[in-house]
Amino acid sequence: MSVEKKKTVVTHSPEETRRLATELLRELKPGAVLALHGDLGAGKTCFVQGLAAALGVQHAVNSPTFVLIHEYPSTPPLYHADLYRIRDADDAFGLGLEEYFKGDGITVIEWAERATEILPPETWHLHFEVGKDLTERIITLETPHPNRNSPS
Repeated sequence: MSVEKKKTVVTHSPEETRRLATELLRELKPGAVLALHGDLGAGKTCFVQGLAAALGVQHAVNSPTFVLIHEYPSTPPLYHADLYRIRDADDAFGLGLEEYFKGDGITVIEWAERATEILPPETWHLHFEVGKDLTERIITLETPHPNRNSPS
């Protein structure tokens, strides 16, 4: 059985948060799913902006709070979902969110805790917290554990 790994990183500016995303991208493969957890203003969208920039996305990247999912052309494609306005996994299922998990892109989901039931077992979980000042972020990364649902 795979062992889940946790790593905590403290960033001190939006630039460092975006740089962390760039570094993590080296470990991601097409089909990766990232679940972002944290309060409003904790740095989730800033992190996605870093991923998008590292992938060469030329468009402005903002949280898709009202459209729910943005698709950005890149290699691999970037799918950015924001579940803030949905109630639960049934709503997320109705969006067709799980179809993105089967694709060749990287899917990043803000407010992912609203749809944990439909997330694949190999999902990366990133927890964002505001630190002791306005620019500090404490980000805990939980690497996927693909055999979580396998018998031991």
